[in-house]
Amino acid sequence: MVDQDEEDENGASRLLHNRLSESRSPYNNTEQVRGHMNNPVAWQMWNPESLALAKQHNRLLFVSIGYAACHWCHVMERESFLAPEVAHILNSSFIPIKIDREERPDIDAIYMNYVQATTGSGGWPLNVFLTPDLEPVFGGTYWPGPNSSMALAGDSVTFIDILEKLQDVWQTQEEKCRSNAKQITQELKEFAEEGIHGLQLGEKAEGEGLEIELLEEAYKHFEKQYDRFSGGLGLAPKFPTPVKLTFLLRLGQWPEAVKDIVGEEECNNAAAMAINTLRKMARGGIRDQLGYGFARYSVTDDWSLPHFEKMLYDQAQLLDVYLDAFLLTHDPEMLGAVCDIATYLTSPPIAAPHGGFYSAEDADSYPTHADKEKREGAYYVWTLKELRTVLGERHAEICAHFYGVQAHGNVAPENDPHDEFISQNVLKIATTPGALAKTLGMAESKVVSVLKNGRQKLREHRERERPRPALDDKIVVAWNGLAIGALARASSVLADIDPAKSQACLAAASSAVAFIQKELFDAPTGTLWRIYREGRGDTPGFADDYAFLIQGLIELYEATFDDAHLRFADTLQATQISLFSAPTGGFYTSAHPALTPSPPSPSTSSPSTSSPTTTTSDLLLRLKPGMDGAEPSANACSALNLHRLAALLAHAPYAAAARATVLAFEAEVEQWPFTYPGMLASVVLGRLGVTAVVLVGGESDDEREQSEREYSEGQYSEGQHKRDRSVGPGAAQVLRQLRGELRPARTVVRLPRTGGWLRERNGLVRELRVAAEGAGVRVLVCERGACRGWRGGDGE
Repeated sequence: MVDQDEEDENGASRLLHNRLSESRSPYNNTEQVRGHMNNPVAWQMWNPESLALAKQHNRLLFVSIGYAACHWCHVMERESFLAPEVAHILNSSFIPIKIDREERPDIDAIYMNYVQATTGSGGWPLNVFLTPDLEPVFGGTYWPGPNSSMALAGDSVTFIDILEKLQDVWQTQEEKCRSNAKQITQELKEFAEEGIHGLQLGEKAEGEGLEIELLEEAYKHFEKQYDRFSGGLGLAPKFPTPVKLTFLLRLGQWPEAVKDIVGEEECNNAAAMAINTLRKMARGGIRDQLGYGFARYSVTDDWSLPHFEKMLYDQAQLLDVYLDAFLLTHDPEMLGAVCDIATYLTSPPIAAPHGGFYSAEDADSYPTHADKEKREGAYYVWTLKELRTVLGERHAEICAHFYGVQAHGNVAPENDPHDEFISQNVLKIATTPGALAKTLGMAESKVVSVLKNGRQKLREHRERERPRPALDDKIVVAWNGLAIGALARASSVLADIDPAKSQACLAAASSAVAFIQKELFDAPTGTLWRIYREGRGDTPGFADDYAFLIQGLIELYEATFDDAHLRFADTLQATQISLFSAPTGGFYTSAHPALTPSPPSPSTSSPSTSSPTTTTSDLLLRLKPGMDGAEPSANACSALNLHRLAALLAHAPYAAAARATVLAFEAEVEQWPFTYPGMLASVVLGRLGVTAVVLVGGESDDEREQSEREYSEGQYSEGQHKRDRSVGPGAAQVLRQLRGELRPARTVVRLPRTGGWLRERNGLVRELRVAAEGAGVRVLVCERGACRGWRGGDGE
């Protein structure tokens, strides 16, 4: 690895050469990392060899963290990492390391905390300089390269300036640099104590703990942030923030005790804020108006100009949020967004042919097949001239009005720092077909027909004439878990509305689970591996891989009632508790070093099936985050999973672990409840409990017809009839009712007439008798260790 005897023309020691092309493991064979394998920068991987080099030669590490679909990562590569003068300084004075943040979210989170704490903001590329002891010295995000427009204008500190300064500081003030880094590291460790201030569960008196009033406080904060004109929370750049939208939509759907505390008007307003935001997003440029899916965020307040990368985790979370909105409103526009995202997730290129879902599509692409330079959003933007060429003059006029297309483009110059959008238009819904029909003096039906045909022609032209953005074809377990859960829910909601799409959603979710079980799950140890790309990676699963996949499996169980999914979730939950649990409750991001599974052998694509072995930690510290961000907090998701599994399996230890997870963050949640919207769901469940609606047995066609006929005649409406009042309508009708409601405090269990894993696992329902012969399914409500008969509409 070290070529110390070779010297370049300037006499600098040539210590390093680029190693990215040499790695054969999927951990290194990622689009983001391999994309830099031809850089003149001598990139190293984050591994013991590289970290040892920094100590051996007493150099600062320069660590650059990004991801394949990141626009500004590509900009910095073009401006800096391809520049010989940058490469010379990095190679001669630093140990440059390239990391894909999706493979090592633990490293990314540590140094993102540092950059956000010291600069007030964060993002990608994330660039940090570290001492050989991995302690941070300086960091930031994008810095202009030597030949960038900002550098040439002389009005910005450039990456070269920063490199030269850090080079000088390390050479002349190393002791002070190390001392400052140690002090910063201590402060980081204190910050990382999030979740350790809550008391142990056993130290809390019965009835103490976080109060439901915290939901009201969080709502008031979001109401102050709310943009009443354009929707969304806060100012540009605007992110969809699905976790916060979920909190707002569900605030009025918890048991009545929550509404009594927060207020009915407040709950209704919370839902209205979220629905207006979702409507503005669905009509904005952040949504791909011709194809499918949503971009990661909007540069503008009105959602009109996105950064165009499409991330799997955004699609999965937004599908969930739009499903909530549709269940609340039955609004066709919300349903349209549901179908749109579901189509994106179940179709190429995101749907992998062998099962599972790829990670992202890039923001940048070539404008045409003949072009040699990529541009941001090139696949998605249009000139008015292009519309006229594809659609003809008259139809182009109609579509231009509808999509807000202007002759000189609809992107303001201040939002186009690299002059990539001159005369270009990002399509958005600028009006309604009805309003457009009045403006143009046409029948609305004619306008709708033109718009429908125009959308199809533009999409076909785009697919034919423009290269699609690059695909990040990693399969990440955590993000697949989010997609599995959202698609499972979609399959249930769409069952009667669009059976074909419902089946496609269910098939995609089931296929993803099968792929993960085959390729990324080690059955003997019960552990997950995080990444698949051209084979299994050697990165063990993190807490979010377990949490998000367990969540997806629970949703898939409730969509299919195949208890194999619940059994898999139960296995993973036990593993997560074993590997990631913190002494004060909750879960660390990374497993304890002594329990980390061993990586795959170089001679095989499969990891060792032996017990987890001791490994050397390469982390400055272990985090236990509870705050939600672009993705849900793994701790918030885990607490919710534990509550649901406790209800589904009647397993008290899971309920205790859920309460302990929430209590671990008690001090933080009480002080800043609005930064923990995901955790607030478990505050409610810890106070009010989870209701399990249990369907026991099934019925033949004749029995189902009889029960449905009696139900439709009102014989079961009050439960006053000759049969046991827990025997209600047919299972199909019960499920139709349950799945048509948004009830976050409810789970649904389906038991066969006899036997089955779930009957044995759940002691509460083990001895439940089935319905009387010919009476249809027996429906019970189980909560707090007891079951009672169910009447349509109760169970909360």
